[in-house]
Amino acid sequence: MSSRARRGAPGGHLCWSYDDPEALADQTERHLAASLAAGERFWYVTPRPSDLAAERLRALPGFTDAERRGAAAVVPLMSTYSPDHVVDPVAQVAAYATATDEALAAGHTGLRVVAEATELVRTPAQLDVFTRYEHLIDRYMRTGPFKAVCAYHRPKLGDRTVTELACMHPQSNVDDLLFRLYAVAPEDGHAALAGELDMSNHELFRTALDRADLHPVDGELVLSAANLRFLDHRALSLLAEYAHRRGATAVLRTPRSATARLVGLLHLPAIRVEVTS
Repeated sequence: MSSRARRGAPGGHLCWSYDDPEALADQTERHLAASLAAGERFWYVTPRPSDLAAERLRALPGFTDAERRGAAAVVPLMSTYSPDHVVDPVAQVAAYATATDEALAAGHTGLRVVAEATELVRTPAQLDVFTRYEHLIDRYMRTGPFKAVCAYHRPKLGDRTVTELACMHPQSNVDDLLFRLYAVAPEDGHAALAGELDMSNHELFRTALDRADLHPVDGELVLSAANLRFLDHRALSLLAEYAHRRGATAVLRTPRSATARLVGLLHLPAIRVEVTS
């Protein structure tokens, strides 16, 4: 895993882009081992239950016993997600919440999933709803004992699609990903921003905000920017426009006092900066 992936915020939600099926199989085995050690239930969700990762899991010592105990399983993609390959974000989060509750009821400490989801994001319509789902499930992970690795085959999807997916995760192995927008615990606000926002990713930032679909509370959208290293004036303007459309003030919590000065110079009443220590 790259240094960028390790720097992601905690929460167990990883976007894993891979070129070689061997790399996915290695990642799946690592998460199976971590899941069993933590007492979780583990699912490998795949459109091809006989793929390389599944075959390697079945060949592992102890996997058959884990299957028998309900601690591990290879699960067909379409039994977990929509059979028409277009995900309903709210319904899908509810399905995983139910599966997590069932894992807890069976005596496990939670549910961990590695999902090979390439087939669910092949078209623009699929990608739009699935990125919305990614943010919703990220919110659920802040309160529920659920972890997920969302695996995407980069040669099939292309770099742009992978980037649109990766930026909605707190953790990623995509080395050239400049920024991330991800969920936080309810007491910490609505979402977090990390990385760098500059002229190279304004449109992606606008799209990510729209897909996150943040809902104001008491007229405010609270964003943690503790790990946001840089944002330019246009990114601030996009954030102000987003908050204004929702009849809210964006509260940007950052340790960088220069951000407050820039907001003042730009006269952006829809943004309030809270400088943190």
